[in-house]
Amino acid sequence: MNTAADTTPDTAVPPLFQPFTLRRVTFPNRIIVSPMCQYCADDGFANEWHFAHHGRFALGGVGGAVVEASGVTREGRITPGCLGIYLDAHIPGLRRIVDIYRAQGVPVGIQLAHAGRKASAAVPLEGAQPFPVDDPQAWQAVAPSAIPLTEDWPVPHALSADEIEQHIDAFARAAERAVEAGFDFVEIHGAHGYLIHSFLTALSNRREDEWGGSLEKRMRFAIRIAEAIRAVVPADMPVLYRATSVDGVEGGMTIEDTIELAKALKAAGVDLIDCSSGGITGSSGRSTAPPSPGYLVPFAKAIREKAGIPTMAVGLIVTGPQANQIVAEGSADLVALARELIANPNFAYHAALELGHPEPHDVLPAAYAFFLKRRKL
Repeated sequence: MNTAADTTPDTAVPPLFQPFTLRRVTFPNRIIVSPMCQYCADDGFANEWHFAHHGRFALGGVGGAVVEASGVTREGRITPGCLGIYLDAHIPGLRRIVDIYRAQGVPVGIQLAHAGRKASAAVPLEGAQPFPVDDPQAWQAVAPSAIPLTEDWPVPHALSADEIEQHIDAFARAAERAVEAGFDFVEIHGAHGYLIHSFLTALSNRREDEWGGSLEKRMRFAIRIAEAIRAVVPADMPVLYRATSVDGVEGGMTIEDTIELAKALKAAGVDLIDCSSGGITGSSGRSTAPPSPGYLVPFAKAIREKAGIPTMAVGLIVTGPQANQIVAEGSADLVALARELIANPNFAYHAALELGHPEPHDVLPAAYAFFLKRRKL
């Protein structure tokens, strides 16, 4: 199956606002809401905060959205405030988020996640530090090997072979719930030091069985999860994968390793790689380069070109011209924004104006476009 195709472009429309298709899903433009943990859930349930949070973006003219990392098990949450998709009872709340986007014609997916050894931590407003093991709020973190994130973090439980299979199944069951909730696509969270990433890098995976050792064996957990999810979602439903492109630490994952991973994920049915970096030593979004506008884009370009798979770029994408250039130059197929969209939920509209879109008002929902046209803005 051809999993990605561009609609015939209108040359008058900037590349950032050209549609893009993955399997059955067509994104009306290339601006995507990046998954942003809100730490406002209770036992994984979405609430009014989440509905308001996503409503801002749905009305702002984005081309798509990814709901925050949602634990595939209760113990897979980073904090007690993280969303979950480990209970059927979570589905109605998640469906409300889908409905918010769908009412505005915006495709929406959800990031399926397991925090691994970074689980059982306080929410950021309470310090984001791991709970002491004797704290009543604490739970047992798990990992491929019994290696803590840092000296200050508890030692995680090293998963047995049977437990690894159970976690693969948990990702598949979560994907089934995502389909039931009506999401247009799913994204596997394989980055930032969480469970899947911790299997991939030799910095945290010291196993000597079929799940560790060579890169091929360390990739097995990620590939098995991708295959399990592809087997339970509709054949025309896109599956995305967020990767840490480089660990930025000696002995960790390199861009060459991630290119090999991307090739294997493509063969397993993944349609796009969401290219982040870092996180294996505790902080996400870090790489060998200091953070600066677009500092992660070269990774998206390298993976796109050398693995032959569509990519999404992230990392301090802050202006319309910058985002447009990324797409126009073929560095990535989509661009994902987080903090910039929080600061300006109407980023897409302002980018359309700045880039000379022939109909910038039409980027927004019809009601907004009507009033703005009347005011000649």
